[in-house]
Amino acid sequence: MTEKRNEQQNRMGTMAVLPLLISMAVPMMMSFFIQALYNIVDSMFVARISENALAAVSLAFPMQQIMGAIGIGTGVGISASIPRAIAQKRIDHADRLANTGIFLCLCYTAVFVLLGLTFTRHFYEFQTNVAEIVEGGTQYLSIIWIVCMGSFFGVLFEKMLTSSGYATLAMISQASGAVFNIIFDPLLIFGIGPFPRLGIAGAALATVLGQVFAACLAGYFNMRKNEWLRFSPGLIFHPSRAAVKEIYTIGFPSMITMGLSSMSSFFINQILLQYSTTATALYGIWLKLQNFCYMPAFGMNNGMVPILSYNSGTKRYDRVSQTIRYALTIILSLMAVLTVVFELMPGTLLTMFSASEALRAIGMTALRYCVLSLMFGGTCVILGSAMQALRHARFALIVNVLRGFVLPVASFFLLSHLFHDILRLWIAVPFADMTACLCAVLLYRRMKQELLGER
Repeated sequence: MTEKRNEQQNRMGTMAVLPLLISMAVPMMMSFFIQALYNIVDSMFVARISENALAAVSLAFPMQQIMGAIGIGTGVGISASIPRAIAQKRIDHADRLANTGIFLCLCYTAVFVLLGLTFTRHFYEFQTNVAEIVEGGTQYLSIIWIVCMGSFFGVLFEKMLTSSGYATLAMISQASGAVFNIIFDPLLIFGIGPFPRLGIAGAALATVLGQVFAACLAGYFNMRKNEWLRFSPGLIFHPSRAAVKEIYTIGFPSMITMGLSSMSSFFINQILLQYSTTATALYGIWLKLQNFCYMPAFGMNNGMVPILSYNSGTKRYDRVSQTIRYALTIILSLMAVLTVVFELMPGTLLTMFSASEALRAIGMTALRYCVLSLMFGGTCVILGSAMQALRHARFALIVNVLRGFVLPVASFFLLSHLFHDILRLWIAVPFADMTACLCAVLLYRRMKQELLGER
């Protein structure tokens, strides 16, 4: 095991940066692409039930984002802390970090199971009185929350694999869950073959079962293949306060980002509901498409953060700078391609979601405005994660609060009051990301100056 650990340390610290980044990031980028694809497929099948069913799923998305915020925030803290502990040869501390993460996910699971049993109908009735949306949404979100263990533990175990250098195993586990979901979505929604016709509840069930499958597979890989980490009930149920502090010192900005994004989605949905439920359904489509487009950036982050953490731990800031530069170049190139493709085919995208004439009337213009945000948003994602990995979480927090909540909500609110025009309203999306990107670049330059001062 010592030879294996030394080999991994040499790889993280001495392998040429670009091949290292590609080997770490590409498997996760592919995995995240598949993950985003099943979110889109899920909405495509739900849209075939009815536009109100699509609106119900769209209104549930902010609550799913809250779960994702907690899971990803914890996972980001793990993925940055474990490589740093390994670089500093504090293997026992790496074990405490991993086992404390398991304890935290058990606690979060208990909280959301309780919410799923008590709160979902109130959530929908607060937003709308359309019976089909309330009933379908209650079924959907109740299942998502009650069977939430796979969501939390899937992210946690995958981050453990990535942070320990097993990115391919993380990709296999996450992709397997996504494929499971894609296969079972139509079977459970429409009752194909021996399966019951469950409608919108079938979409939720396929999602959570796919997450459970991925979590179990990633957990198995960690137990059997991950030679860096040791798991035991004694460590799990005696969590380390120091480990909790370290995890959330790094991961809290990511948690805030996604948490604020869920609040942002909620408030923007309230603005859009003043126009129509069709506008809300369209916003849900955009969020799924946006999520798909950003998945390469999220996958890049998963490969980039362990490299940054390890090399900052050994004071190799030349490798740190190279890693960030290559990551930005790759992601901006991908975002440019996606922007061009989406600008050319908004009608095709809407057809995928069985768009009605009313939805298409809004959506053609809206999507062309929204995709202009991709390059700005991709820059924010990469620079924000770099700030977190390099112990400048306060900078990442500023960018995340602005981009995740303040700018989008303020932009939608102001444009709604200025123009009272549903078509012009979508300019808010690129404007918010462009402003946040400018802030991120300025803070990144300041971080570089501070890091150079430490050398």
